[in-house]
Amino acid sequence: MKKLLVRGGSGSSQLLVGESIDNLIAYIDPRRTVIVTDTTIEGLYRQRFPDCPTITIGLGEKIKTLDTVAKIYDQLVELEADRSSFILGTGGGIVCDIAGFVASTYMRGLPFGFVATTLLAQVDASVGGKNGVNFGGYKNMVGVFNQPDFVICDMTVLQSLPVREILCGFAEIIKHGAIADERMLDFLDAHQDDALRLDKAIVEYLVYRSVEIKAKVVTQDEREKGERRKLNFGHTFGHAIEKLTGIPHGEAVGIGMVLAAKLSAKMGLLHDREAARLERIIAGYGLPVRPPVDLAAMLAAIRKDKKREGDLIHFVLLETLGRARVEELSFDELQAYMSSVATN
Repeated sequence: MKKLLVRGGSGSSQLLVGESIDNLIAYIDPRRTVIVTDTTIEGLYRQRFPDCPTITIGLGEKIKTLDTVAKIYDQLVELEADRSSFILGTGGGIVCDIAGFVASTYMRGLPFGFVATTLLAQVDASVGGKNGVNFGGYKNMVGVFNQPDFVICDMTVLQSLPVREILCGFAEIIKHGAIADERMLDFLDAHQDDALRLDKAIVEYLVYRSVEIKAKVVTQDEREKGERRKLNFGHTFGHAIEKLTGIPHGEAVGIGMVLAAKLSAKMGLLHDREAARLERIIAGYGLPVRPPVDLAAMLAAIRKDKKREGDLIHFVLLETLGRARVEELSFDELQAYMSSVATN
């Protein structure tokens, strides 16, 4: 097992890469813990949970709402949870987002931790202290910054994931390489087959390197005022595509990264061959690379993005593979650049 520490203004979080779900008892007091999970994870792993009350929610982005949060509050009241209680979110990114938001707001804040059971959650959603829910169909519009006490990343639970979910996790791994470590892209290229069959040593390295990159960024900029914005590479287009089509987050981000790389090249920052290489790596990990919606629809959705400030949006671009920058673009500029990209 490898450990990393994320330090933020809202507290510190210990990331435990390679720890087992069977060792949960070492990190919690079962007498004070309430587990929040989903129906799939409860069915697969309930026998491995500590003996604690469990609140089970449904599946999919459609349940990541304030209505679900309210139902969990009701159950916490029934369980007589108080300020000495601990919330343990056990599941993928949706469970972690909801559980972290509930813990951060119930009785003005309870301590919490995560067992991240999907590759996407291990490398992204559970790390960094962002907790929130969707509102009006828009991603993560209501939320807080608050660090979990710990995040357990058990590699063995990934074997139960559907292939499509595994590929979505690789999208975020590729993103970390694209913005911060070209050698990681080299590694992904060289070990594609082993990574896709979830070779334990390969995947543990990729998870650890991903959370190492994210931990460094979050420690510098917990509340996304500068450096942390780079973690949104591919997400501006991705969130728009996700909202319009309902395809999984990782697939949408994969397409978003391809579009953002082409935009970077069009603006004279990134070489065309580097944009093409990134697209090839994304496609090699079984992810789509072409947007299933037209440019006008994407731009209309981007106008509702929470990163927008007036007529400007903070957009993450690549200077080279492994180095990103954030630019303020007006919607007119974005439309002009992307209209040109779309016709090529």
